Amino acid sequence: MKKNTEPACHRHDPFPTLLHSFFHEWLSEQRNASVHTIRSYRDTWRLFLRFVAERKRKKVAEIKFADLTATEVSAFLGHAEHDRKGTIGTRNCRLAAIRSFFHFVAGKEPTAIAQCTQVIAVPIKRGPIPAPCYLEPREVEAILAQPDRSTLEGLRDHALLSFLYNSGARIQEALDLTPEAIRFETPNCVRLYGKGRKERMCPLWPETVLLLKRLLERQPRRPSDRLFVNRYGEPLGASGVRFKLAAYVEAAAKMVPTLRSKTVTPHSFRHATAVHLVSAGVDVTVIRSWLGHVSLDTTNHYAQANLETKRKALERVGAPTRGGKPPSWKRDASVLDWLDSL
Repeated sequence: MKKNTEPACHRHDPFPTLLHSFFHEWLSEQRNASVHTIRSYRDTWRLFLRFVAERKRKKVAEIKFADLTATEVSAFLGHAEHDRKGTIGTRNCRLAAIRSFFHFVAGKEPTAIAQCTQVIAVPIKRGPIPAPCYLEPREVEAILAQPDRSTLEGLRDHALLSFLYNSGARIQEALDLTPEAIRFETPNCVRLYGKGRKERMCPLWPETVLLLKRLLERQPRRPSDRLFVNRYGEPLGASGVRFKLAAYVEAAAKMVPTLRSKTVTPHSFRHATAVHLVSAGVDVTVIRSWLGHVSLDTTNHYAQANLETKRKALERVGAPTRGGKPPSWKRDASVLDWLDSL
């Protein structure tokens, strides 16, 4: 009998093993990725494999590593953006999940480096960066006034929204909050875990701490239990918070009409925190740490969006006077001082 000298990787396609190792060994154990990252990557690969299977007229279980080319990746990204009506940001998140896998494979399968390199080279798509829609202080106050704090549900919603505005936390960071992460003694602060399991400390107003204390008095929780739960004691979900918030915003818009033109989500409170900190003169590097931004460019985006800060800067410059020769920029100390302050 003739011995089969064909390499094992050719007889048995390595893709299923590689994908299993990527999720269970690389993401979970070596990278210690959060459950949210793993689920996001999982959803991307579900969509990608179904897309490739349909194009190749195969079952998903029949897909081989050789089928996952840069051409297929580019086609999938176009499908995700145009056919599925996804945003450019969603498209780039899908690409990040796919790239991460091929970076992993390149280190495991040297013979696949050429294919991996081609996929990794698929560029992200740059799009317009809109100014974040943030809430003015009076709009925040109007929304916070809506929950009926005489009920447990209203007390919980008021405490949650107040916490979001105080801390600038992402919605899932807030929903993951446990009593043991809060320092109820002075100085009041909270420990949050952001993207990539990055830990940061945020100061809390005494008023916010008092609200959290009252919530715990009405609905006691163990130190390691989630703080914000539903009537059955189960952790709140982000979709439920969005639904409740929409009702509060609709009611608040009757008092503050400007809310009618805004799409308010839990993330809007994070935007409001950032812009209001900028307006208060807090240094952007402090705000970056406060919000857990990876890049300072993200924080600077809020500084550019803050119209109140721009208005104050314009007032410091002053309107041009009529007649006479305009002063030299080099001799105009007030303008130079203003530029130095930016």
